[in-house]
Amino acid sequence: MNITVVVSAVAGLSWLVVVGLLVFTVLRASQQRPVKGMVSGLLIALLFALILNTVSAGLVFIQPEERGVVVSAIESGGYREDALQPGLRWVIPYAESVVIYNISKLTYTMSIASSEGQIVGDDSVSARTSDGQEILIDASVIFAIDPEKVVDLHITWQKRYTDDLVRPLSRGVIRDSVSQFRVDQVYSTKRLEMAEQMEVAMTEVLADNGLLLADFVLRNITFSPEYAASVEQKQIAEQLAQQAAFVVQQREQEAEQARQTAEGVADAAVIESEGEALAIVIQANADAEARVIDANAQAEARVLEATAEAEALALIAEVLEDNPDLLKYRYIEELTPLIDVMLLPSDNTFLFPIPELENSSPGSSLVP
Repeated sequence: MNITVVVSAVAGLSWLVVVGLLVFTVLRASQQRPVKGMVSGLLIALLFALILNTVSAGLVFIQPEERGVVVSAIESGGYREDALQPGLRWVIPYAESVVIYNISKLTYTMSIASSEGQIVGDDSVSARTSDGQEILIDASVIFAIDPEKVVDLHITWQKRYTDDLVRPLSRGVIRDSVSQFRVDQVYSTKRLEMAEQMEVAMTEVLADNGLLLADFVLRNITFSPEYAASVEQKQIAEQLAQQAAFVVQQREQEAEQARQTAEGVADAAVIESEGEALAIVIQANADAEARVIDANAQAEARVLEATAEAEALALIAEVLEDNPDLLKYRYIEELTPLIDVMLLPSDNTFLFPIPELENSSPGSSLVP
């Protein structure tokens, strides 16, 4: 609990006691009763109340998020040069007073929405671009008092720094920055650059007046209805153009796919034809080799057959040479056994030189 609150409460109670004793003393005096003891108690209570009130007036407790500016009747200039730091502090009662400043972060919002900013109603910043277009900007300034400059801020602005310093400075910075850009840059390519420029300028002007900029938020940009309609039409046209370009690209891709498919079919046909031709060549070579092999085999077979026949004839010749009548015997043996009589022309000689028939006359018959 803040001890200054306790001391102030006790001082207030002591004054109630003084008032009560005073009333009671007056009542007793009006009844002509002795009041000597009551007067002594009243004086003691009054002295105690004065002491407590003096102590309460001199004690100041500064919270961690606060700084105290001491306004002094005994200091040159009327104030202490250094602000009171957090903790329980003492000032000269009745000669000095303390003004408390909160140094935590504060937010000042300027918005077109009536319920968002510090001012009820449309508090957006109206600004004109370099090409003369009017736009409305919603922004929030997040700032804090510089603890080292709180005394200077008090001397210059007192408690009016939010409405009389932050508001006009931020609105002026926003207008100056917007005037350096075209309207098409504000909502597209240069928006981030413009916001950064505003933040830098805001930091400088607030620092010169004892404030620290924590953040600058460019919340929204609203264009005039005419320009908004033209931008919408432009976007629609761009979307249609993009759609047309997409359709063209799609058709080109389809044509490319068809071309690649045709090339693939043609390549496949060529490969198939080459494969068939190669197969025909291989088959022809194989048939030719087979015919050559067959011809060689037949030739070798004929050679072998002829050789065998020659060898057989040679053997037959050798046998006939050693047995000249063997041929006649084989001939007779081959004759059918059903032949009983063989007639030969009278002018022909016998087929075989049979010795016993050599002297037979022509036209004779052989009777078995």
